[in-house]
Amino acid sequence: MIHREGRKPLFIALILLTLLYFIIQKLHFSEWVNQFYLGLAIVLYFLVLQFFRNPKRSTTSNFNEIIAPADGKIVIIEECIEHEYLKDKRMLISIFMSPFNVHVNRAPISGKVVYTNYHPGKYLVAWNPKSSLLNERTSVVMENKITGPVLFRQIAGAVARRIAIYCKPNQQLQAGEEFGFIRFGSRMDIFLPLNSEIMVKIGDKPIGGETVIARVLTDSDA
Repeated sequence: MIHREGRKPLFIALILLTLLYFIIQKLHFSEWVNQFYLGLAIVLYFLVLQFFRNPKRSTTSNFNEIIAPADGKIVIIEECIEHEYLKDKRMLISIFMSPFNVHVNRAPISGKVVYTNYHPGKYLVAWNPKSSLLNERTSVVMENKITGPVLFRQIAGAVARRIAIYCKPNQQLQAGEEFGFIRFGSRMDIFLPLNSEIMVKIGDKPIGGETVIARVLTDSDA
């Protein structure tokens, strides 16, 4: 399945590659040049096509579980202070999305959206620590009675310059439900309660909407 964010780019890419092919034909290059371009055009279009794939995901979770909001690679697990909304100490998990990962972003918990905010900014490489504060980004806060508020942040990278967000405050989302999209690679930060049991380690490659990355401990876990 192709994501709706890919319809316009894929149409434009198809038109441009087709026009270039006919121009090359008119210039009467040798047959091997024509065949080489045709093969290259097919490969390039396939690469753009896979950027916008939207596979179905099966999400099964409890209210105290945190689901990976994106495909990618775990690059940061650390305690920090979240200054924008929560303004307290949190466990931060950062997922780096390469251009070859699925770019659909999914709700990490079931609950209510209580806050969204878009920040224009720079386009530093997504693994730069300063990108979380300086790059174009969108912050979303959801909460339920078990986890309390959880903030997650879409961060644009050097290639990704288009962040889409579909959720609004007071909207109810289920864990694994699509809430946004980032084009061509970027980063996702998730700020969890300190009483979270982290289920992943740096270098792991979670699957968005399926992999449990943490559990918020409750009284029954004591």
